[in-house]
Amino acid sequence: MGWMQDETGLDKCDANYVPLSPLSHLQRAASVFANRTAVIYGNHRVTYREYQARCTRLASALSAMGVQSGDVVATLIPNLPAQAEAHFGVPACGAVLNTINVRLDVATVAYVFEHGGAKVVLADTQFVELAEAAIAQMDGPAPQIIEVPDAAAGYPATGRHPQYEEVLAGGDETYCWQMPQDEWESLALNYTSGTTGRPKGVVYHHRGAYLMTMGTVVSWRMVLHPVFMQIVPLFHCNGWNHTWMMPLIGGTLVCCRDITAPAIYDAIADEGVTHFGGAPIVLNMLVNAPEDERRPFDHLVEVFTAGAPPAPATLSKIEKLGFNVTQVYGLTETYGHVTECLWRSEDWDTLDQSARAAIKARQGVAMPMMDHITVTDPDVKQVTMDGATQGEIMIRGNSVMKGYLKNPDATADAFSGGYFHSGDLAVQHPDGYIQIADRAKDIIISGGENISSVEVEGVLMGHADVNLAAVVAKPDDKWGEVPCAFVELKPGATTQEAELIAFSRETLAGFKAPKNVFFLELPKTSTGKIQKFELRKMAVAFANRSDP
Repeated sequence: MGWMQDETGLDKCDANYVPLSPLSHLQRAASVFANRTAVIYGNHRVTYREYQARCTRLASALSAMGVQSGDVVATLIPNLPAQAEAHFGVPACGAVLNTINVRLDVATVAYVFEHGGAKVVLADTQFVELAEAAIAQMDGPAPQIIEVPDAAAGYPATGRHPQYEEVLAGGDETYCWQMPQDEWESLALNYTSGTTGRPKGVVYHHRGAYLMTMGTVVSWRMVLHPVFMQIVPLFHCNGWNHTWMMPLIGGTLVCCRDITAPAIYDAIADEGVTHFGGAPIVLNMLVNAPEDERRPFDHLVEVFTAGAPPAPATLSKIEKLGFNVTQVYGLTETYGHVTECLWRSEDWDTLDQSARAAIKARQGVAMPMMDHITVTDPDVKQVTMDGATQGEIMIRGNSVMKGYLKNPDATADAFSGGYFHSGDLAVQHPDGYIQIADRAKDIIISGGENISSVEVEGVLMGHADVNLAAVVAKPDDKWGEVPCAFVELKPGATTQEAELIAFSRETLAGFKAPKNVFFLELPKTSTGKIQKFELRKMAVAFANRSDP
């Protein structure tokens, strides 16, 4: 289909076919936008020519350390220039980038090191001890640590490991980038939060990331030279691929170590930030910031938000402050956002504020790089688009993962029926717009972080006094959702809430630990299955009580 009767001499060749890769954006930008500011972080300001040169030296240095094509290089770095440079420098030597969540516990980081097979880890000084502790727990070959100090932020070098700038100084600026020969080659490795106790390794390809950058420019209505503030952690779907996107349009990347209202307002006022992405908690933070933490600005700031639908009241308030918010939706498995609540001015501009906010809370329609995103029943058949019938969000398109690393069964299950199964329950409105109804995988989204209820339950069940535990999301004004635990104690046990929370914090990252623990006999079905829907109702009721 689509082939001419005579295709003689119409083959692919070097002149007419180049594998798609986001690396090409920076290669081009180093020439086209050579003297424009590429990256800003405090006193660190580099042009595109300098940015490309630093990434090249990183690639060269990694290669000299023995990193080969297909090897994994991990990072434990906040949203800093070194993290942005790793997004280009690591794949430029043929390696695969594994950005690790800096908020994870030691055991999980050790698992990620082992499972991914990291040969090198770039670690911010704040997280060097985390990397060292994780390596100490490993059984197999450990990654070599390259320390990335940030003295200005209070994190000078420990002196225990090679330092990042010294490593770059030893690199060769003339090093030839190893561009992919096949756009299906692996670009990045990201780990899910895990719903069965262990996170799954999600593998990205060059093609998907390239098309994600193109689609985002279209959906975000970007023009040349935006000033983009990196608020979404670069260990979350590689920051939704925005760092790979910036060189495409000669944009300026403003890095931010600590996400605070003053830092965001200062960047908007001083650097002219025009775009950023963030979870609803970021919007709440900006809305609720006291006056002395705000700065005036006279331009519209475009915002992508995802993780959970922002409250209509938040949307109403933040738009009055000069922000235009677009709801998007995606998963680690889809490189970040793949749907957008595309605004239809002709239909919705005249609606009152509450009606506009309700529409803006929808997850929307497929972005341009995707083929088809819809809601289906368990037989992968389209549900009725009535805004009430629930089904599962199903996704097909270019920005879907290659699969789960070393887990072919899970990959096959995820792709059954010709779509990626999101695990998220939703309705679809008559106009095709999707709106999430519930999360089928019991994932709690707190401040943009995904938390597995199963993982938290497993830790609580490890306490000597706990007979049974169930964890659900409880609504929270600040974080959107927080883990809430319901526990059955063993007969005669007298363990209190504070003790169980402290116990969970010994194993879990702080954000994963339950914020409340309630003691009761858990509601169950006749077969003994815990009725989580009843617990969710109770959690909502507790949240609505001033004194739970």
